[in-house]
Parts: sequence; C-alpha cells; structure tokens
Amino acid sequence: MNSSINRTVFYISDGTGITAETMAHSLLTQFEGVKFRPVRAPFIDSEEKAHAAVARINEAAQRDGIRPIVFTTLVDGKLSAIVHQADAFCLSFFESFLAPLEAELGAVCNHSVGKSHGSTNSTGYQSRIDAINYTLAHDDGITDRNLMEADVILVGVSRCGKTPTSLYLAMQFGVKAANFPLIPEDFERMKLPSTIERYREKLFGLTIDPERLSQIREERRPNSKYASLANCQYEVHEAEKLMRREGIRWLDSSSKSIEEISTTVMQEVRIERSEDF
Repeated sequence: MNSSINRTVFYISDGTGITAETMAHSLLTQFEGVKFRPVRAPFIDSEEKAHAAVARINEAAQRDGIRPIVFTTLVDGKLSAIVHQADAFCLSFFESFLAPLEAELGAVCNHSVGKSHGSTNSTGYQSRIDAINYTLAHDDGITDRNLMEADVILVGVSRCGKTPTSLYLAMQFGVKAANFPLIPEDFERMKLPSTIERYREKLFGLTIDPERLSQIREERRPNSKYASLANCQYEVHEAEKLMRREGIRWLDSSSKSIEEISTTVMQEVRIERSEDF
C-alpha cells in the first residue's frame, strides 16, 4: 500500500461509536506514515440512517478515488448488511466475534442495541458517576476531605498530567482519584504535605521532562517564571528527589498516553474494579 495516500475511515455504530473508534484506533496506529481522515456516524439505528451512511461512504470513495475503510459495531444484521453494500472495505467487530462466542458459550446473542454502554441504572454506571464527582471535587488539592475514600492520590508538579489522568481513571474505571500538586514549600521542607502523608499507600507520582513542562506552561502563562525552563528544571528535579526520599512510586508522563499512564497506575496501586454487564 502507498503510505502517501490518505484514507477516509468511517466509524459506524448504532450507539455512540466509542467502541468502534477505540478498537479501530488500536489497529490503525500500527500503520506508521498512513494518514487517516476520520468520519463518525453514530446512532445508525434504522434502515433509513443506514442507507444515508452508505451514501456518505460512497461519496467519500468517489471524492478520494479510493474506497474508504469502515469499522462497524452494528448489532442488527439488516443494518450491517446495508452498510456492507457500500463501496468500502468494511470490518464488523461484532460479526467477527459474536458467532465464535455463541459457539463457545452455547448461548444465543440477543442482538440488543447499545448494550455495551449499559444502563444508567446499573451499579457500574453509578460507580463511574460517583467517581467523576469525587475526582472533580478533589482536583489539584482543592480539599483534603474524605481522602480515606480515594482509591489513588496522584502527586507531582503542576501540569504534569495529574488532572487528565485522574478524570480518565474515574470515567473509564470508576476509580476515585484525588490529586495534589507538589509545590516549592514542599521542596523546601523536603517533606510531603501532612494532609496526604497519612495515605502513603495510595500515593502515586507523575513526573515530566522539564522542556515539555515548560512548553505546556507557556501556553497557560506565557513569559512567566512559572513557565521558564529553569524553574521547570528546578521543580521537576526537586519533586523527583522528594518522591525518591518518600519511597513513592512514580513514572514519567512525557511520552505516554493517558491510557498508558492510567493502566500503570491501576497496576502499581493494585486497583481492581468489577463492573456490571
């Protein structure tokens, strides 16, 4: 395949399309140098919408001069068959796995739409909502109330990735994640803030390359001491020294995705979450 050719990629789903896009992204990132143009088509839950999706796919094929790639998580066989009539290379995640699972489980799939995201009344859904509310309330050291309820407490210098990681943990896994910034006063004392010291077993640290940190901070406070490379080098060095002294597990977030960071946190802190299906 010519890697210089851009390919339009459709994510077709009867729900939000998050499952299709996530699984497809895992596959497409294996192809370096190939550029993909994503098109999302969620809530395809009728034949009319399926035919409209096919029309969009065919228009893209004609415009690009090459057939698009289509990833679908359509459960309804009729809708899936319609989409597969498009001038495209179609991959259906559910059709690939449901039949083998039916054979293995000795059970028949009920082909219910939207099952992967569960009910808003399920225990798993409610636990994620509770975790999100908790995480938002305990962002950036806003409060030290109810820290005993936290599953993990992230520490590190400002803008090293604590907040997005905390929110991802809450939204994806229902983890109650608090986060606290390490500040110059902590470095002068070379000691953890007393509010979190008692929860040492829940602590996990993040660090970051000083140059990368300076770039991130420049976007927030241009030409400030806060964003200067010298200050970032100082803060990162002192934070890492403090975490080593206190025996806190930590990782460098500079070149890692939120997914990678969150998975490492889950593994290192030994957080397990069971969700209702």
